[in-house]
Amino acid sequence: TLFRSHCLHAKGDIMRVLVSACLLGRNCKYSGGNNRNEKVLAFLQGKEVVPVCPEVEAGLPVPRPPVEIRKGRVVRKDGRDMDDIYRLGAARVLSRMGKVDLAILKSGSPTCGVHDIYDGTFSGKKIKGRGVLAEALVRAGVPVVDEKELLSSPDAEGLTVFRDKS
Repeated sequence: TLFRSHCLHAKGDIMRVLVSACLLGRNCKYSGGNNRNEKVLAFLQGKEVVPVCPEVEAGLPVPRPPVEIRKGRVVRKDGRDMDDIYRLGAARVLSRMGKVDLAILKSGSPTCGVHDIYDGTFSGKKIKGRGVLAEALVRAGVPVVDEKELLSSPDAEGLTVFRDKS
């Protein structure tokens, strides 16, 4: 369910934001690189940051073979099912994150995709869906956005976030 969130707190409270570590410039992407995003970094000024990479949490190497979600399972291009290890990484993130006010995740990722993920054919085609961490966070009631949704303004007003109301 979509809702508008201003993510503003009483004076003195610091917003605690879980963030895909690759967006912060950490080289944890499957290719060994990162997705450093200046807009994300600017938004995070003055907030408590909880950097996460579920793949690294699961003990996967950097770099590592790319994966996509096919029929609800995380798989490598060669067909090897990697679902359990990727879900383990998501579970580890949830178990150690504590209370967070917002999660900013990497779009398109099989773990962090908020609105879309690759379709499992390794052809570059995206479909609507969520990555395994994004889905777990939504189910836990954490508002999630991807880096494309951040406004140029350094506050959170106007962000559209997903939260499972069921």
